[in-house]
Amino acid sequence: MNPKERIARRVALEVQPGSLVNLGIGLPSMVANYLPEHVDVFFQAENGVIGLGARPPEGMEDPNLTDAGGGFVTAVPGAASIDSAMSFGIIRGGHLDMTVLGGLQVDERGYLANWMVPGKMVPGMGGAMDLVAGAKRVIVAMVHTAKGTPKIVPECALPLTAERRVSLIVTEMAVIEPTEEGLVLREVASDSSVDDVIAATSAKLIVDEPPSEMKLA
Repeated sequence: MNPKERIARRVALEVQPGSLVNLGIGLPSMVANYLPEHVDVFFQAENGVIGLGARPPEGMEDPNLTDAGGGFVTAVPGAASIDSAMSFGIIRGGHLDMTVLGGLQVDERGYLANWMVPGKMVPGMGGAMDLVAGAKRVIVAMVHTAKGTPKIVPECALPLTAERRVSLIVTEMAVIEPTEEGLVLREVASDSSVDDVIAATSAKLIVDEPPSEMKLA
């Protein structure tokens, strides 16, 4: 199992039945592929769709049905197409139960930086700022390090997406919960140890109790 699949499978366990969930571009969009069969949920994309399904089989793609990143998706029964004004009204109005976003850095306060890539031209933060500020839960799904450099840091060197603590950080190595006291290590992957996670993290981690083994969908 590659790191991104592991992360998506773990995040899928956080999705509650009957919830309205936004999946970000890239790794977060994989979460829809690993939902348990009994979980009925509506995925929302800020480009104006509620009721996204998993990626279609090869050859069955519909160019008119994509997520916010332009990736091909399916639609579940009851899906709806809405305009951008309503889509962002849902996000900014606090109606999203959860959003799953990728991350470039998360700091000890639980603040996320995920929109400006050093040395690359980017069109802007898109809906990320609105999603972090408006969703009831914000889960960051990202690999633990970038070319060996920790992505969970004492303070973000990149511009913050929003000044709000995220709800959970899920990497291929661990599940970490930002709290008022700091970053609490909750789960560790079966092929990692607490020491491995601490060594791959430049931010301080709180390990008051032995973390449980990371669960997967």
